[in-house]
Amino acid sequence: MKRRHFIHSALAAVPAVTFPGFLRAAENAAPLSDVEAVSLQGKEILLKGADVKDFGNRLRGELMLRDSAGYDSARRIWNGAFDRHPAMIVRPSGPADVMEAVKFAASNQLLLSVRGGGHSLSGQSVCEKGMMLDLSLMNSARVDPVRRVATIEGGALLGALDREALAHGLATTAGTVSHTGVGGLTLGGGFGRLARHFGLACDNVRSIDLVTADGKFLTASAQENKELFWGLRGGGGNFGVATSFDFQLHPVDPMMLGGDLNYSFEDAAKVLEFYFGFAAEAPDELNIDVSLVRLPNDKRFLSLDVCYCGPAAAGEKAIAPLRQIRKPIEDSVRPTPYVALQKSGDVATAHGHKFYIKAGFLQKTTSALIDDIIATIDGARLPVVNAVALPQGGGAIARVKPNATAFAQRMAPHNMFVMSRWDDAAISDEVGNWTRGAWKKLEPHTHGFYVNEFNDDSSRMRETYGPNYDRMVALKSKFDPNNLFRLNPNVPPKGVLA
Repeated sequence: MKRRHFIHSALAAVPAVTFPGFLRAAENAAPLSDVEAVSLQGKEILLKGADVKDFGNRLRGELMLRDSAGYDSARRIWNGAFDRHPAMIVRPSGPADVMEAVKFAASNQLLLSVRGGGHSLSGQSVCEKGMMLDLSLMNSARVDPVRRVATIEGGALLGALDREALAHGLATTAGTVSHTGVGGLTLGGGFGRLARHFGLACDNVRSIDLVTADGKFLTASAQENKELFWGLRGGGGNFGVATSFDFQLHPVDPMMLGGDLNYSFEDAAKVLEFYFGFAAEAPDELNIDVSLVRLPNDKRFLSLDVCYCGPAAAGEKAIAPLRQIRKPIEDSVRPTPYVALQKSGDVATAHGHKFYIKAGFLQKTTSALIDDIIATIDGARLPVVNAVALPQGGGAIARVKPNATAFAQRMAPHNMFVMSRWDDAAISDEVGNWTRGAWKKLEPHTHGFYVNEFNDDSSRMRETYGPNYDRMVALKSKFDPNNLFRLNPNVPPKGVLA
């Protein structure tokens, strides 16, 4: 067979609905049917097949339609509670593809969702009958050990950042679950085991490359596009698609004192009472995230997730009082590789489970709060995993002024959320009702919420951003006046409804 004839025959066999960017044999493929989709306003629209085909051929990455090979797995996100079917999935290979995709979505007024790591608790990484812009092919992580800077693409996961940085004895704040996306975590603020020592993930960003709603590429930093840089640090996905981040890294010992101190549920009230006072005086190197948990077998307990990022001997001294409040039923705190600590929650939060969460920032800790937390887990009866969790704030987080970045909730001593995890779709409504009911009793203790734990809390956006809200609106109105980027904890521009 002649080589030229062989190549044309092979290309002709490729389904017309799959467009890897390197294929340029459109003349050999059958005409593409028009594509049913939905607009930003929720109206049914029809995208011309010829326009979709031309768009696909302009990409170096991938375009999938509903009958493309791999579509069904590509549309799945971390939270299995959501089962949505985008009209198309775009997997860009770089910023140029992102620019093409944003321009296509904007020109067609096409509903757009952006997937980094896919960890959106509210399912907004994927949309029904819109465009899903999936950054998973843009996942490189590169470290300059001399400058102590990590350059991380928008689709990379936290595990990649941790691994590459720790190879040089460096780290920065990067969440607590390794399969979380770097982009979403950072844009929303970015708590993590090192945040009390080094600040939030967004506090460690030096620059962000962004594709804005008009399809333009720009860089935001302390030197250029300063106002946008302010908004991107805590403002979520409101202003564009972040294609790359530069992070400041810090020298650390790759071995850190960490693990769990678990206590019986009967001791939970006394442990919490002691812990809240202890946490307020804890050194910056010590991060302790509290969880009260009920398992499907009805086992209940309190867990302290400990990480001390200084010398182990100092860490042992710092946490000694916690071992004396009550005797832990399990104590796994020991010198551990930091990368192992960062993966310790990966199984419990594995992809595919169904998750529902309600969250808010604590403003103060009281005996009434302790009573309500205990009652929430004591009263849980669903055959699912239920938890009330209290990640720790303070330290370096609180030393940044509330108006220095869009992230305003600097003074909160703790974040708090109620989370349910289950697998049986038949009980989804029951789980949601229980979680919302439980949160109604806890919400009065909170003010605003962590936008990375957003779930139908649009009415609390002004409360969340506080005095920064109007500045956010002005920034949104400038960079996304039509609210193209609305599938997020949304701050609508002036004159536009979310």
